[in-house]
Amino acid sequence: MALRMMVYQGLLYQDLIRQGAVLSEGRLPPVLPIVLYNGSRRWTAATDVFDLIPPVPGLVEQFRPRAKYLLVDENAYTDGDLASLRNLVAAVFRIEHPTGPETIQGLLGLLEEWLADRPDLQRMIARWIRATLMRKPEYRILLPEVENLQGVRIMLSEQLEVWARQYEAEGLQKGMQQGMQQGMQKGMQQGIQQGMQKGMRQGEALALQKLLTKRFGVIPPDVLARIASASQDQVEEWLDRVLDVLTLDEVFSPLSH
Repeated sequence: MALRMMVYQGLLYQDLIRQGAVLSEGRLPPVLPIVLYNGSRRWTAATDVFDLIPPVPGLVEQFRPRAKYLLVDENAYTDGDLASLRNLVAAVFRIEHPTGPETIQGLLGLLEEWLADRPDLQRMIARWIRATLMRKPEYRILLPEVENLQGVRIMLSEQLEVWARQYEAEGLQKGMQQGMQQGMQKGMQQGIQQGMQKGMRQGEALALQKLLTKRFGVIPPDVLARIASASQDQVEEWLDRVLDVLTLDEVFSPLSH
């Protein structure tokens, strides 16, 4: 990364010279290179190209190049640190690493307040939040296209109960763990089976939600609530229908027995 940033700076200066956008007497403007890191692993790469070149004896040593960049590592900040900073960058960091679904709702309210007079920024942030929520596997939520933060907040409030249930369950694995804990109190075998069944039902409900969205677009809140409260047999029958019917209503017509 240090070498890449040095190359980027060189290319930027070349472009500024070609455009004639230099300072008086041909001097170059200062540049602050920044690397924003939001990965899960600890950042260990050198931040100065000087550290990539081993020391050499004699005259050559003084010509080892230096090109340092500023590293902003999201993982270096706790949620408490970020919560005390009322600025857009801190809010973005907290959205990428939230403590739970409710955190997103609170941050959306703050961003609406801060960006009340900036609809352009609201639109950009809203689209980024939507992409983030759909991309991260721990959320597994589908949202329609939105143009502002209020739209994101409304959509989340309509689906928050479903999302929170999925977020807490964490699929089959957590269902098995919960089942094992219940089994210690009411019979281990029965608890494991219940946990597995719950995890399977939630996984099938999520698969149904994704298929319906791909086929019919935005799914109404009442349909999402119906899926969330349905039995595993009901969800399985709806899954069997979803690829054969022509309308959303046909998927949820009275079940045949």
